[in-house]
Amino acid sequence: MVVGMRDWHQTCLACSYESASLTPTINDSNHSTDLDETARAVGLLRVRQLNFRQLIQQILKYRPRGSTLLDVGCAHGWFLEVASETLKVEGIEPDQTIGEQTAKRGLPVRLGYFPDALSADDKYDVITFNDVIEHIPDIRAALRAVHEHLNPNGILLLNVPNQGGIFYRLSKILCRFGVTSFFERLWQTGLPSPHVHYFNQKTLTALLSRSGFKVQTQGRLETIVLSGLYQRISYVGKNHRLLNGFLFLAVAASLPLLKLLPSDILYVIATPDSTAGG
Repeated sequence: MVVGMRDWHQTCLACSYESASLTPTINDSNHSTDLDETARAVGLLRVRQLNFRQLIQQILKYRPRGSTLLDVGCAHGWFLEVASETLKVEGIEPDQTIGEQTAKRGLPVRLGYFPDALSADDKYDVITFNDVIEHIPDIRAALRAVHEHLNPNGILLLNVPNQGGIFYRLSKILCRFGVTSFFERLWQTGLPSPHVHYFNQKTLTALLSRSGFKVQTQGRLETIVLSGLYQRISYVGKNHRLLNGFLFLAVAASLPLLKLLPSDILYVIATPDSTAGG
């Protein structure tokens, strides 16, 4: 690993995997941010719902209706709501404030971190990490825990930011020219749970293979839809209204083209590999 685009950013010259030395501050009362959580929820809801329905269709190809599912880092519970239409669901959320709000809506949520919030005999047919695994510093330990809590014939689903996506590539180009804000935004610097890993299909598949999983299928998810786009742009730095408006118009106009370019979100479904040693 060598120093990359910023002093907290590292990249592997051999495989192109990227990491960050950013520190999570979930539940830290001393951490302050200008994050507008309400605008963030509005901005992300529509695209997440569309993507989650696509993921459930994929899950049902491998596990039958009524299977048990654990969503790690379930946040507002949007995936739980969609998945509960066909599966028996439960979530884990480390952010106490968000987790309590989700539980008040009647969704089955445990407060705490994975796997500490589970008991040894908690087993599931499906374990999902929706935009979560890239936030976990010790990712290998998390994947070992997945093995321990999957039922026989269980599956793991990950969806993560794609290092090969068009927006991430653009952010790196801008960063080289001294415009760092877009790159820092995609790593979620300054937020309670920044990204600490960035993968592409090759490096994510390699990680899963080394961790004793075999990828069964993979694909892309939508990064942006028009509904909620302005709120998504403005939930950080909400005082820059002119810039936010310009970005909204530019991104909205480019939506048809974006569907043809590499997506900034990829997903994989994997199963424990009985032939692997790890």
